[in-house]
Amino acid sequence: MVFISEFVSSLILAAVQGITEWFPISSSGHLVLFHSILDFEGSLVFDVALHFGTLMAVFVYFGGDIVDIIRDLLSGKWHTENGKLGLMIAVSTVPAALVGYMFEKYFESAFSSLMITAIGFSITGLFLLITSFSRVKKKVFGYGDAILVGVVQSFALFPGISRSGTTIGAGMLGGLDDKNAIKFSFLMSIPITFGANILVIGNNTLPSSMILPTLLSFVVGLAAIYLLYGKRFVTRRNLRWYALYALILSFVLIGVWLVSKIFL
Repeated sequence: MVFISEFVSSLILAAVQGITEWFPISSSGHLVLFHSILDFEGSLVFDVALHFGTLMAVFVYFGGDIVDIIRDLLSGKWHTENGKLGLMIAVSTVPAALVGYMFEKYFESAFSSLMITAIGFSITGLFLLITSFSRVKKKVFGYGDAILVGVVQSFALFPGISRSGTTIGAGMLGGLDDKNAIKFSFLMSIPITFGANILVIGNNTLPSSMILPTLLSFVVGLAAIYLLYGKRFVTRRNLRWYALYALILSFVLIGVWLVSKIFL
């Protein structure tokens, strides 16, 4: 019975990861929340395995773009559209990689705190709200803009701060239109997520109990990308609704935390 309970919980968490990794509402924050709700004692390896599933969804959906980017980079065609995009993705990865490497232990401890997660959700909500009401004129998105998006991505190492939400918003504020901001956000997730997988899992074999949850996070994640990018479920204007969701969730979690401190 315990095995079944843990198995079902792992599948629920996989579905949550698949949806929230790409919708701008923080997958890390929702994993912390659902770990608590389900009383599921997972591990960093488990969470990273779920992220690997959604990472594979990016490879499948944007496979053609990824091949074109790699081909131009290896051919030295750095001034083409794909070559520039590849270099921008590379420079945007540096801030989060450095911050994550230097403060890894601090970020790991943050994942055990609902209060930190609640604050993260509020930051996500406020940032999305600002972005949704912004009126930035389209301009050439340069390397400086890519670095700024990368800096914003480093804050998403805290649970509750949405990586996709903050990087999509930062891309829009940097002059990208809605669709290209989403595409850049999704593609720039590849090196940072892949690096986290190597760092945590390394050469170890993924436990058999994690294979089905990882596969489910891939399938659900692929469907989520299709909705967000293909069906345009995220635009600058409707970011305010995701912002409202994140803010409400933040207030609820803060209320739960206060009640637990006063009465428990």
